[in-house]
Amino acid sequence: QVQLVESGGGLVQAGGSLRLSCAASGYIFSAHVMGWYRQAPGKQRELVASIAPGATTNYGDSMKARFTINRDNTENTLYLQMNSLKPEDTAVYYCRDLTRQYWGQGLQVTVSS
Repeated sequence: QVQLVESGGGLVQAGGSLRLSCAASGYIFSAHVMGWYRQAPGKQRELVASIAPGATTNYGDSMKARFTINRDNTENTLYLQMNSLKPEDTAVYYCRDLTRQYWGQGLQVTVSS
């Protein structure tokens, strides 16, 4: 059974950091493009960052300066390091396998001012 399970979300003060993890199970994701998306209340889901099998990365607007995506293919895990968090980063964050269109269940990140 294919699963993408996110962890590491929660409540943080503005200026703080969080590291999200996405553990993939039921398949090997090393050859897949993986990514993080987020959806804030009342807004459309948007790309945060993606990473190709060769580690080429792509970031959404205004994300690159503060967020870093990486992957550990030996652990079948995707990461998102988020620094200098702002209240507008508050959203549900989703892990996605862009190659196979799998989605994680999402986890809440709340940044207080």
